[in-house]
Amino acid sequence: MTRVKRGSVARKRRKRVLKLAKGYRGSHSKLFRISKQQVMKALRYSYVGRKRKKREFRRLWICRINAASRLNNLNYSSFMYMLKKANIGLNRKMLAQMAVLDPHGFEDLVRHLT
Repeated sequence: MTRVKRGSVARKRRKRVLKLAKGYRGSHSKLFRISKQQVMKALRYSYVGRKRKKREFRRLWICRINAASRLNNLNYSSFMYMLKKANIGLNRKMLAQMAVLDPHGFEDLVRHLT
């Protein structure tokens, strides 16, 4: 059998990992073994972070809607119930944007519901 040399393939793989590790401190960006571990860890964290980001934004929107609805003498849960009952299909992101950027429009919406 002929001998298979992996020189170019292995170098390409190592260069790809080291490129991903660019900007890490010290040997985490210079040495292949250590940078491979750090890149794998970073990719795991980024995967988890993408899921966590959605949760955190939803929590933020709910807090903003709650604060704005309480200024209009209504709590969050009853406000959302009234929206659902009135068949108004605004999502939490849009309601939070209204609460922050257009408080008078939000107040009109609450007045329309009650």
